[in-house]
Amino acid sequence: MQDPKTQMQKTQGHKLKPIGMAILAAALYGISAPVSKLLLVELSPTMMAALLYLGAGFGMLLVNVIRSLRNARGRSMAAGSEARMTRQELPYALGMIVLDILAPICLMLGLRLTTSANAALLNNFEIVATSLIALFIFKEAIGKRMWLAIIMITIASMLLSVNDFSSFTFSIGSVLVLAACVCWGFENNCTRKLSLKDPLQIVVVKGIGSGCGSLLIYFLSKGSSSMTASAAYVILTLLLGFVAYGLSIFFYVSAQREMGAARTSAYYAAAPFIGVLLSWLIFREGISWSFLAALLVMIVGTYFAITENHDHYHVHCDLVHDHRHNHHDGHHNHTHNPEVKGEHSHEHHHEVLAHQHPHLPDLHHQHQH
Repeated sequence: MQDPKTQMQKTQGHKLKPIGMAILAAALYGISAPVSKLLLVELSPTMMAALLYLGAGFGMLLVNVIRSLRNARGRSMAAGSEARMTRQELPYALGMIVLDILAPICLMLGLRLTTSANAALLNNFEIVATSLIALFIFKEAIGKRMWLAIIMITIASMLLSVNDFSSFTFSIGSVLVLAACVCWGFENNCTRKLSLKDPLQIVVVKGIGSGCGSLLIYFLSKGSSSMTASAAYVILTLLLGFVAYGLSIFFYVSAQREMGAARTSAYYAAAPFIGVLLSWLIFREGISWSFLAALLVMIVGTYFAITENHDHYHVHCDLVHDHRHNHHDGHHNHTHNPEVKGEHSHEHHHEVLAHQHPHLPDLHHQHQH
């Protein structure tokens, strides 16, 4: 058995990969704001939202088809290493789609009744909402150090959002913006419940489902009128959706599988900072002192998140499920005949196991505290 120091070093190493995926997801999403500003010259916000989701869904569907053709050549258990979604995940998939449609509606209605500064500030409640919902409803373990990180990252996002806090007011519009954040908080946790399955398939379902729903809302609100945008702008928006939404969601879901909803959401808060830096590069918009102060607070918050150590004696209950795994992680000691090497997926059984080691709230560590 490994000594605690070696186990901790191994766990810290495993943390770096999902943290990297969460930050990469934030970086890809951060591209959307400055590039969308260029495309909004031709497209309405509702039309753009629909095209971004559709670009994500159909773009990742094409990636999925290419992957399936490659896997068909191998025809081994390891070739299709990801588990597919089943009817059991249908409630969470539908919830994810409905919430992704409902949240932007609440946000747009809220923007009509409050200022953009209010909306920008209140939008950061999504991080807190995701964490609270993960803690109280989905029973995800969040320690003191992680709570401190979430609070500091939220403060950093607030500092970045508004230049004049004296202009903040509370109204019905503010309530609607908060409702949008709560919807996204639930959506993040619904996605977390699906992260056991193929992230590529999740993005396809999420993108096409939410995109078609948003497109329907656009036509119902605009009538059969203005589809006046040029083909070039439509194609560019679909490509942006594939990169900034499709690939971003893929890495976000992959990170959630290892870290849980609250921690992934905290790292994903880096997206606005990346957006500001890109805006500076593209539009030569100035970088304010508030941005530098927010960046400093964000770095400190990220330090607390990275150095969190969750280590206690815990019990793994008897469990049967299907997901991608290997036989070298200490939790999958079943055998195959013939032997299977590398990562693969199939339905497998976990016997009761009790031990102690540093861990994150991944799919094998969702026990009560």
